[in-house]
Amino acid sequence: MGENDDSEIIEHHVDEAMEKKTSQRSHTHSFLESVTSSERDGHSSTQSSHRLLAYSDALISIIATVMILPVAHTKVGEHEELKDSFQVLLATKIAVYLMTFLIVTVAWASHIRLFQVIERIDDFLALLNLACMMLITFLPYTFTLMATFPEYNLGILLFCGCVMVIGLIQAVIVIYGFSRPFLLNEQIQISQDQNYFKHHILKVIMRVPIMCLFASIFSIIFLQLSYVLLAIVIFLPYIAQSLKWCKAKALGQPLEDEPDAVLFYTYHPSEPLSKERVEAFSDGVYAIVATLLILDICEDNVPDPITVQEKFGGSLVAALRGYGPEFLAYFGSFATVGLLWFVHHSLFLHVTRASRLMGLFNSFSLAFVGGLPLAYELTTEFRHDPRNAPEAVQASCVILFFAGIFQLAIWVAALFDERRTLHPLVRYGGRDHAFMLAKLALYPCVALGTYFLTCALSEFSTSIFHLMQLGVPVAFLLLRLLVSVALALLRALLTALRKTPEGAAAAAEGGGGGGGGLMEEDEEARVPFTDVVS
Repeated sequence: MGENDDSEIIEHHVDEAMEKKTSQRSHTHSFLESVTSSERDGHSSTQSSHRLLAYSDALISIIATVMILPVAHTKVGEHEELKDSFQVLLATKIAVYLMTFLIVTVAWASHIRLFQVIERIDDFLALLNLACMMLITFLPYTFTLMATFPEYNLGILLFCGCVMVIGLIQAVIVIYGFSRPFLLNEQIQISQDQNYFKHHILKVIMRVPIMCLFASIFSIIFLQLSYVLLAIVIFLPYIAQSLKWCKAKALGQPLEDEPDAVLFYTYHPSEPLSKERVEAFSDGVYAIVATLLILDICEDNVPDPITVQEKFGGSLVAALRGYGPEFLAYFGSFATVGLLWFVHHSLFLHVTRASRLMGLFNSFSLAFVGGLPLAYELTTEFRHDPRNAPEAVQASCVILFFAGIFQLAIWVAALFDERRTLHPLVRYGGRDHAFMLAKLALYPCVALGTYFLTCALSEFSTSIFHLMQLGVPVAFLLLRLLVSVALALLRALLTALRKTPEGAAAAAEGGGGGGGGLMEEDEEARVPFTDVVS
């Protein structure tokens, strides 16, 4: 009895201690909540940043996409070879467009990270963000100057000046946000290392303006070097992370650990990005590209009323017959834009978390999607020119190939961290893994096949190309059936091989790792994609 009484007393004291500890934690949490709520109540002008972020995403997606217009509206001489125009004029404009598009997306990605730290805004932050957006909307003009006058440095000076001021505004936003902690996210609010976070974030933000400062200086001395520095801005996070890793390996030192709260301003490829904002920005680019296509139709393919009366006897239908190839080009191009968006939507439907590396590949893909109006212009302008039509189709195939292959790269990057980034259905060995692979690989394969067809067939016309664009949706509808049939044939072949002595020995060595019922196995027993690559 004495032992039982002692054990009951000990258990009673343990319960009291646990209750006291839990009570202290709840009091601390409620205190922090009361402090935060009282500060926010004392600043009634604060609000959620959701609408401001949606507006910013829409604006940046428009600005990034319309920069293709100076390239798409470049006119090629009537007796000029298209490949010569690409080498002399279009190649420079396209390179400047791609570089500028990617730099704008770098600014957008920094905007994402900034407002992952600052979750609430007030009037002052809203006005600072509008000033930042005003400078971003001025970037297409600076790009037009760079593309039109590549031998002058005024365009690059204006561009670098805008980027530097944007960086300074973002630095002011950070300083202002940390001076009012109730605007920050909860993880940083309760942290004891706020000063470290502030200095770390400011150091990361100011690297791009500093690089642009050097680019503007070198544009006066050596113009080509300034373009190289701007290109380095795009890959700066990955270059810095690689140098840091190489230095640690060379010195035999472990990488420096940073506080856990610095999640959005690291140089690691797996740094999280807001999936919702990546989707919103991408939807904006696809929508703007589709809109640019119809603007070209409305501008160039409406007959003049006087011409309809005099030449076609007042018959509008007869006048519109001559615009048939343009309408075919529009519907084929729109189908391509829509299906690329559909593939992007299907991919991110199964993505649970986006990373910095996935965001970079997404920016590359969107940059080539933004080039689809150029493909439309080329194929419509040279539809009656048998000498330049195959080259126009080849240029369109190159654009489509890279737009699709970078979508596939997003998925491959997600597979390397599939347990955190992908839904189980599309992971390696998942039920829809093969179907997602086929869906993402369809456009690169079609573009590559069409490119080689134009090389083999000299009579390949733009109308055939646009009809093939309209035929791709049928392939998407039959894709699941085709993948199911291919997997069934593969299983039958593997079963036949296992029945032979050699196949049975190989199956025994391999541990029987194949088949389509992998989703029924234990998730932990499945071999990860990274191990398969190794």
